[in-house]
Amino acid sequence: MDDDTGALPPKNDFSAWYNDLLWRAEIMDVRYPVKGLYVWYPYGFAIRKYVYQRLRDLLDRDHQETLFPLLIPEQEFMKEAEHIKGFENEVYWVTHGGTTPLEVKLALRPTSETAIYPMYALWVRSHADLPIKYYQIVNTFRYETKQTRPLIRLREITSFKEAHTVHATWEEAEQQVEEAIALYREFYDGLCIPTLISKRPDWDKFPGADYTIAVDTIMPNGKTLQIGTVHHLGDHFSRTFNITYEDKNGEQKLAYQTCYGISERSIAALISIHGDDKGLILPPDVATFQAVIVPITIGKRHEDVMVAAQKLKTDLTAAGFRVKLDTRDLRPGAKYYWWELRGVPLRLELGPRDLDAGKVMAVKRTGEKTSIELATVTEGMKRVLSEITDTLRARAEEHTRSHLCNVDSMDALNATLNEGKVAVVHWCQQRGCGDVIGEKTNANILGSDVRSLLVPATEGKCIACGKPGKTTLVGRAY
Repeated sequence: MDDDTGALPPKNDFSAWYNDLLWRAEIMDVRYPVKGLYVWYPYGFAIRKYVYQRLRDLLDRDHQETLFPLLIPEQEFMKEAEHIKGFENEVYWVTHGGTTPLEVKLALRPTSETAIYPMYALWVRSHADLPIKYYQIVNTFRYETKQTRPLIRLREITSFKEAHTVHATWEEAEQQVEEAIALYREFYDGLCIPTLISKRPDWDKFPGADYTIAVDTIMPNGKTLQIGTVHHLGDHFSRTFNITYEDKNGEQKLAYQTCYGISERSIAALISIHGDDKGLILPPDVATFQAVIVPITIGKRHEDVMVAAQKLKTDLTAAGFRVKLDTRDLRPGAKYYWWELRGVPLRLELGPRDLDAGKVMAVKRTGEKTSIELATVTEGMKRVLSEITDTLRARAEEHTRSHLCNVDSMDALNATLNEGKVAVVHWCQQRGCGDVIGEKTNANILGSDVRSLLVPATEGKCIACGKPGKTTLVGRAY
């Protein structure tokens, strides 16, 4: 679109809708002159701020935030062969300091295990030091060779939250995995984003992990987007980096570890799942502005309305709401369009009649209208914003439910995937059958041991070989 007043592409043309919305709603500018690197607009960065503040608040209950360097010496990076094999084609290398060749090449972190764990080896001495639960929110770099897509597939992941924990036993690390899954559920529930949580096949787990639990969501076009992972690392990395502790009996023991990450894909899901043909719809908890006040000024009452609108903004701001008063010299309809595109959850229209009635008209971005008494506006705002949150959560859950389909044959599997849905099948857990499913459908086995009320665990025959199988999700993924 060349102007900011034409309609967005319809959301059912998801790729065009998504790309247009990012710049027109001022979330990201894709015109930076390096492929796969994008620039946050201030409005989009504010959304990021509130999303990641929610994540920080959850983690800070029992984690500590830290910061490790971006550059990783080659000798540390290359220590863990299986891990490095998973990233060797994605690493950016720094080879010069100015014009001087470096004696030791430095990797730009694709992920931080090899930056953090040499330090953990220095810090962990005794069982009294455990558990360690640290996290950081940083940029990571991966030489992505597939088609890049803002917020989804990047060469610079600008907002990577990675937590790294250390424990005395395998079982304690396993318990941390479960706690991380619960934390991610709570995080995404606050964003009104339904999740499908499952155990990735062994060949698709994080390089160096004992097992990987992944968090996926279903996008508007039926493709799945991985929006979080939790990895049980066992003692794999502690062996490599010599992370040991002295137990209560004075014996040296290897530590056990976990790591788990979320990136700005969380914001891609937020935008994609809730938005509509008019633009963004932001859940109130993470909206840049939770409400915009649009004064309707007519003739002699202009000053009265403006004074009341300013008081309304002052009162709501004092009550802790994020509110914008739009005093631009534009027609009300143009302002409505502007803020609908940017997803503000609530529009408060205030004109002479509203003043006389002691009310303000509240127009929800989800489509409904109501009125709020000015005398009790704080309580009214809380109620209406809560209703918007409930509506978004219900809509997103219905979208997920309608895009899951039980399938018991390969022909039906292909048809289901071609309809833009995620298939619930039975699979025997064998790599050979997994390869058959992938080759015949151009799809991914997302995982078994599914954690979702929408996908009950049942017994059945493997869709590929007919042997006993477990409930498994199959989808086409980003």
